[in-house]
Amino acid sequence: MLRIALATLRTRWMSFVGTFAALALGAALIAALGQVLATTVGSPDRGPQRYAAAPVVVVPDDRLTVPTWQGGSSAPLAEPRGVPADLAGRLPGAVVDRAFPAQLAGGPPAVGRPWSAARTAPHRLVSGRAPGAAHEIAVTGGGVASVPGPRIGEQVSVVTADGARPYTVVGITSPGPEATVFFSDAQAVRLSPRVTALAVWKGAAEVEAAVGGKARVLTGEDRALAEPSRAADENARGNANTIVGIAAGFAGFIAVFVVSSTFAFAVGQRRREFALLRTIGATASQVRRMVYGEALLVAVTASAAGALLGPLGARPIQDWLVSLGMAPGWLVPSTSSVPSWVAFGTGVVVAVLGVVLSARRAGRVPPAEALRESGVEQGAMTPGRWVAGLAVLATALVSMTMTAVGNPSSATGNKSYMPVLMLLIAAVGLLAPVVVRPVTRLLTWPVERLRGAGGTVVAAGAVASARQTAATAAPVLVTVGLAASLLGAAAMSDAARTAMEAGPIRADYVVLPTGPAGLDRQLVRRLRAVPGADVTTVTPTSVYTLEGRTALIRRPAEAVDPGALRRSVDVPVLAGSLAGLRDDTIAVSETWDLGVGQSLTMWRADGSEATFTVTAVLGSRSAADSYLTPAHAFSALPYRAYVKLRPGAAADQVGAALQRATRGHNARALTKAAWERQLGTGRASASRLGLLVVLGIMLAYTAIALVNTLLMAASDRSAERGALRLLGATRGQVLRYVMGEALLVVAVGTVLAALATTLSLFGLWTALVQLTGPIPGTLPWVAMPWAAIGAVTAGCAVLAVLAAVVPALASKDVRPTAA
Repeated sequence: MLRIALATLRTRWMSFVGTFAALALGAALIAALGQVLATTVGSPDRGPQRYAAAPVVVVPDDRLTVPTWQGGSSAPLAEPRGVPADLAGRLPGAVVDRAFPAQLAGGPPAVGRPWSAARTAPHRLVSGRAPGAAHEIAVTGGGVASVPGPRIGEQVSVVTADGARPYTVVGITSPGPEATVFFSDAQAVRLSPRVTALAVWKGAAEVEAAVGGKARVLTGEDRALAEPSRAADENARGNANTIVGIAAGFAGFIAVFVVSSTFAFAVGQRRREFALLRTIGATASQVRRMVYGEALLVAVTASAAGALLGPLGARPIQDWLVSLGMAPGWLVPSTSSVPSWVAFGTGVVVAVLGVVLSARRAGRVPPAEALRESGVEQGAMTPGRWVAGLAVLATALVSMTMTAVGNPSSATGNKSYMPVLMLLIAAVGLLAPVVVRPVTRLLTWPVERLRGAGGTVVAAGAVASARQTAATAAPVLVTVGLAASLLGAAAMSDAARTAMEAGPIRADYVVLPTGPAGLDRQLVRRLRAVPGADVTTVTPTSVYTLEGRTALIRRPAEAVDPGALRRSVDVPVLAGSLAGLRDDTIAVSETWDLGVGQSLTMWRADGSEATFTVTAVLGSRSAADSYLTPAHAFSALPYRAYVKLRPGAAADQVGAALQRATRGHNARALTKAAWERQLGTGRASASRLGLLVVLGIMLAYTAIALVNTLLMAASDRSAERGALRLLGATRGQVLRYVMGEALLVVAVGTVLAALATTLSLFGLWTALVQLTGPIPGTLPWVAMPWAAIGAVTAGCAVLAVLAAVVPALASKDVRPTAA
């Protein structure tokens, strides 16, 4: 049978072109994404930047370690401790670095440092001189201020934690790893007494002896641990890893789905061959072995080609992610061969799995029914396909129900939503032949009422070969279904998160910083002085609890004035009262599993131990996980201020006063409605960008699979087109028939995609409603991204028409003699 399989591949190579292309593309995509994934996982961390010129760096131990019965548990501190001040005296010649927020008014984020620390990067003076007086600064060139940038002698306003103050620019330095405002050493001490690090030009052993275990001594690549961008680098690496991992998971799913559909289509084209083989005595197992042999021959060659060529696409994908800001530019491309081997093995396994059902169907054709089976499609749905389709559908529905009932908060997570989406698309694909006939009749009913037989012929062909129509529509189902489901889920999740964050806010205005530093203290005083307004500031902090006496957990908290908070925020309190919030009490979420009056030993943001008594238990829709008084905020700055109008206050006058107060402080005041719109827009842009990256990679594959499938179908329809010409159809009519078939396939695939999308989004909406209540703009008031979905569907239609018409124009199939 292997010899027959080889002969079949040589004589009917056109039937296997689509299968070969789908497997090769799938393997190449998996290899490329695997290579990028290996890069995001295995790339070394970025080297020292801020302290690149210093051989030894002394930094504080900013980790909280709590002894447990298992030896100890630790977590990073939210409030930096700083290097002990006496260590600088033990290390003569050490550079004392103090890094703190300092941003030019209206400029991008920057950091303030003493001038003596300029040598650690290093920075060199390009023009001017070093700052010496309290009112003088030097700035790094190319990025601190907006174009045209500060000039020597220019007076600028610099915003620090204390507020905005005028300074004179006396020096411009070369660019460094971060935008920096350099102050005189004495002024830096006044602005930030805490020592961030000591840069030392001595031997590590000598420094270790002088430090005496009071701080950490870093050398070599470990100096990068002192970089302020360390956490951001890890987040960027994690984001890139997540995006590529999702894309790789979808690549595997799409490969299985498309390849199995393509194999089913290719095997369905050859029913006459199988019938003849059974007639001349071939057994069912021999036919199955022949089909498996063909699949393996195609799979090995296609997967090998894809695995070899795939890594060539890894660098363009990585560069694309970097250009979109979805991956850090410092990642070193991986040279591992593991992704290629995984892609090769995956391609072969996918081919074998994809041909299992098709081989079983081919082998079950009995000799007595061979000729009838070869002439007409019999039994579009086999018992095995019914069982598989219903089982996959039931699994998806049960998973959605369990998530919605048991853990609705996890519904938007990739680990919950995306597997269910894959199951639904697979279930709809397996059960597609059941709905092809009624959907086709519904779609073609208006066309059949027109003059001519075109609509009737197109509809009859699709209905007579429901299995073939379903297989051809499979790439459209995947393409449109993925786009609609992922983009729709993103829009729905963004709306839910925005509703959860903005819903409890009763303030009329919200004041936000335009940079990462927060609202400075001078600005907060100016806001509180605005007549006719009550101002509530919210400062982020953390507390640490020891769970089960084994694991130290960092919990987010917000430091607030409880009286002012209740005027601006609707805090859901299940038990107790916020009126009892004092320096020794805490209000906690119900997820803490604590009751009112219970006392608990915790550790504050600076690592100090304290005992708090629970004064209130917050509901699930609380804007914060826990509330503390401002005494526990330490050096952190408020990240938001809520402004509530007092009775009788004029909104326009308060709004104008807020604008005046925020001017020059790198902050802005927004009405609640404008702030809510900004929240939605910001979330939408971030989540859509990541999804578009995934969809861009996936849709390229499914689009090519669509073209391949239609080209395979075109090669099998020459007799039909020739017969139409003999019956009197003109060349133009035959081409319109071909175009109509292609558009009908796209329409059927779009309807199937709509079915899968509706089920997936309804399950997500059911879970989200339990968290937020009715969400305007989501199901059942569907606000889908119709423009993007329409563009994807239109693209499928264009590709389908071209893939169907071009082969017909290039062949002789539209001539009567072809019959």
